[in-house]
Amino acid sequence: MTESIAFPQDRTCPYHPPTGYAPIQESRPLARVSLYDGRKVWAVTGHHMARTLLTEPRLSSERDNDAFPSPTERFAKVRKRKIALLGVDDPLHNAQRRMLIPSFSVKRIAALRPRIQDTVDRLLDAMTEAGPSAELVEAFALPVPSMVICALLGVPYADHDFFEEQSRRLLRGPLPEDTQKARDALDAYFYALIDSKRKAPGDGLLDELIARQAEEGGPDDEELVSLATILLVAGHETTANMISLGTFTLLNHPEQLAELRADDSLMPAAVEELLRFLSIAEGLLRVATADIEVAGNTIRAGDGVVFSTSLINRDERAYPEAGELDWHRPVRHHLAFGFGVHQCLGQNLARTELDIALRSLFARLPGLRLACPPEEIPFKPGDTIQGMLELPVTW
Repeated sequence: MTESIAFPQDRTCPYHPPTGYAPIQESRPLARVSLYDGRKVWAVTGHHMARTLLTEPRLSSERDNDAFPSPTERFAKVRKRKIALLGVDDPLHNAQRRMLIPSFSVKRIAALRPRIQDTVDRLLDAMTEAGPSAELVEAFALPVPSMVICALLGVPYADHDFFEEQSRRLLRGPLPEDTQKARDALDAYFYALIDSKRKAPGDGLLDELIARQAEEGGPDDEELVSLATILLVAGHETTANMISLGTFTLLNHPEQLAELRADDSLMPAAVEELLRFLSIAEGLLRVATADIEVAGNTIRAGDGVVFSTSLINRDERAYPEAGELDWHRPVRHHLAFGFGVHQCLGQNLARTELDIALRSLFARLPGLRLACPPEEIPFKPGDTIQGMLELPVTW
């Protein structure tokens, strides 16, 4: 065990784990860390240990448990608010997931490829016409997944400025009160949208859930709002960050980028390796509901547990030379999407969007490069989803 260190911490390089995590990285697979309020919790850092504990039924995702860990003051402000999928256990979690699985199946997402490709092409057309330079987050990385998730859910993209701003406030504040106000604003937005869809139905997933409610008596409006919020926020924030940070990472690894340009059949493997390497969603959270003996330690009932995805996916025992980008390593078992029953429902969609976005971006712009030194480009702090705040490029 190590002396407790702070969690989460900011990265010093946007695509590497925080250097301050070195002590717990060296003490795999389990360590103690301190949250913002001084609370000590267990940090899981080993790959095998993470896969074991993420299937452990004595670790709960129920956020209304008084012992559930809060990594930030912002999180603590909304922890008691109901959140679908991520914040509930079975049987409710299973029931919610089963409602949504058909919309995120491999077959359903494959059918969306032409629409996603068209979205990407139109954005690249607009960007190149306005070029020869752009701020890639605003021009491309953010609108690609925003447009796609809006079309999938049946949410008007005309409202994207509103929900992108509320998502930013929800995830990054800066004040704890901003998080609470953003959640209130999103709730009010979706209650109003659901009401309007009852009067004038569309063809999105949200419309399907409303129809199901009328036919079968569930889910109720509160659950609908919670499902819509998590799908909309997660559906565009995570992929937008992967596109921006993935692009930044490739431009800073010219040899790997050259290999990818020479053989674009490597793109699916590159997407998996980037997901592992970047690990943008840091710190999956659980609380123990009973004592668990593991690795010579006892996780006591009521103990908080955080999974350091960035360290888990850099475990040398699972991935030799884990700090290097390698398109040829087998990485399908990475934990970028979590593991177990709570594994990310939208992973098929995310993989498809990343493949199309990165493949098209580098094919259309063979001269793409950073418009300023990489150390001058701002990226996100460690207490939120990792990615670039801005990404100025030229070609």
